[in-house]
Amino acid sequence: MYSPFSTTPITPITPPDISVINVPGLLISIGVGVGIWLVASFLIAGITKRVAAGTKFFKKPHFRWAAPALRALDHERRVQRAHTIGGLLNSIVGVLISVITIIYVFKNLNVDIAPLLTSVGILGVAIGFGAQQLIRDFLSGIFITIEDQYGIGDVIETSEVVGTVEAMGLRITRVRAEDGTVWYLRNGEILRVGNRSQGTYIPPTDEPAATTDAGTAPQQQAGE
Repeated sequence: MYSPFSTTPITPITPPDISVINVPGLLISIGVGVGIWLVASFLIAGITKRVAAGTKFFKKPHFRWAAPALRALDHERRVQRAHTIGGLLNSIVGVLISVITIIYVFKNLNVDIAPLLTSVGILGVAIGFGAQQLIRDFLSGIFITIEDQYGIGDVIETSEVVGTVEAMGLRITRVRAEDGTVWYLRNGEILRVGNRSQGTYIPPTDEPAATTDAGTAPQQQAGE
């Protein structure tokens, strides 16, 4: 086809060829992705349930390296840690499976995914730079949970507050101080922490009061 005002041929706009779409491959990619997600969720739920119930599976000799993170805890604390780690694993597995499935879906739709992957990579770098503190809080929360530094009900001492842990998350730890104040501590900002519930903590004696009493006793006797 030629335009009456130009000698350059005009290419007509044609709809995309549906025949290039691999429909069987598309359905297989979605089905496999959903199946792997269901199996992974089932396995994670089973492991979480066994850990929360105090399973002895991880007490075998070849799991001694994990003993500090999986030692026997009270029921509430063990359940809290198990559900926290289980939720984290579910999130990571879900994101990975979703990304891989979407890539295969676009591939079966005959879409060039190279520019898309480049854009996602640039966006991820930008988000990483903008959310460094958030990522730091989440990583600190993960290690605090896995290493069992403290848990719900423990009395801890940080640079900011001394109190009882009421709630733990991957980003925030809620602590009730001795005067009743509720503190919200970002996990990435907790540089050092002392757990009075794990060790053999001995409250300090009231030495100034004892010294004062000892000093006033002779005066009272002299006055008498």
